[in-house]
Amino acid sequence: MKRSRGRFNLYMASMVSFLLLLSVVLTGCGGEPAKEASAAAAGSKEVTLVIGAYSIAKDALADILPKFQQEWKAKTGQTVKFQESYEASGTQARAIIGGFEADVTLLAMEGDVDKLVKAGLVSKQWREAPDQGMVTRSIVVLGTREGNPLGIRDFADLTKPGVKVLYPNPQTSGGAQWDINAIYGAGLKLSEKQGAKDPAYAKAFLEKVHQNVESLDKSGRASMAAFEYGVGDVVVTYENELLARIKQGKKYDIVIPEYTIKIENPAAVVDKYADAHGTRKVAEAFVEYLRGTEAQTVFADYGFQPINDEVLQANAGRFKVPAGQFDISYLGGWDQVRKTLYSKKGVWYQVLAGL
Repeated sequence: MKRSRGRFNLYMASMVSFLLLLSVVLTGCGGEPAKEASAAAAGSKEVTLVIGAYSIAKDALADILPKFQQEWKAKTGQTVKFQESYEASGTQARAIIGGFEADVTLLAMEGDVDKLVKAGLVSKQWREAPDQGMVTRSIVVLGTREGNPLGIRDFADLTKPGVKVLYPNPQTSGGAQWDINAIYGAGLKLSEKQGAKDPAYAKAFLEKVHQNVESLDKSGRASMAAFEYGVGDVVVTYENELLARIKQGKKYDIVIPEYTIKIENPAAVVDKYADAHGTRKVAEAFVEYLRGTEAQTVFADYGFQPINDEVLQANAGRFKVPAGQFDISYLGGWDQVRKTLYSKKGVWYQVLAGL
């Protein structure tokens, strides 16, 4: 019996030693699977890049993706295939956090990328890229029916009785948060005209606009589609959305409010998934390509304000900068905006609840 116990103890000691050794080996090789995947992807004739983007970027990317395919093929001999998903920005961010393995994401606002950072999917250094990680800009504007039959001139006109307003739901749409930020910020600007920056005045102003809202769609693209179907008198949206549709022959008027917000849209490599798929090299090249002349020209054609100086100068006459334009810093930055407007007891919650 003692001999059996001795053999058993010896066996267990051997197993422990083996497991410890295995642990050390695996720990030392922790980066190997990603390296092997990367090497395999780099050496293959074909690579698949998964794109998770906000809905409004869809039309421009339809032209940009084939151009990048051609450039990458010419440079490397490798064929890039794309898998694409387009959703409201907040919905897309939640999908990626929930397991949709996008290699690259284009979202409506930096706050949605920050959610990916907090989830451990995107590097904290993503803002160290040129233009702080942004790839396009725009402003919040008002779209009316042809001829502007209601004489809409500013956000204040959206508070008038009988004016039917459309904008999407800021709980799901990054574009909607830009819309709400613009209206709330315009309220702050108007309060300053009367003496001092007054959050209570801005909240009341937002409430008056929201009382005329017909529906809250899940995305800026869905809100625009509803407007095209004949719903509402005025749509609050990105300037690029209206410019793109007017270019397609749609009959809308664009009204630029006296006070409105500058929109900035980011793109980033989703590091965790790109490394797991071995696509980091092509993913980084694609995000860099988005900032280049060719892609920025396409973005400009679809109504986005380019971040590329050369392309911006070439399109200088197309984009107006309103005298009262402000950016997110006027509202205290995104961290403050999330607390002030979109927290559980924030201004937007109070507006919805009638508090």
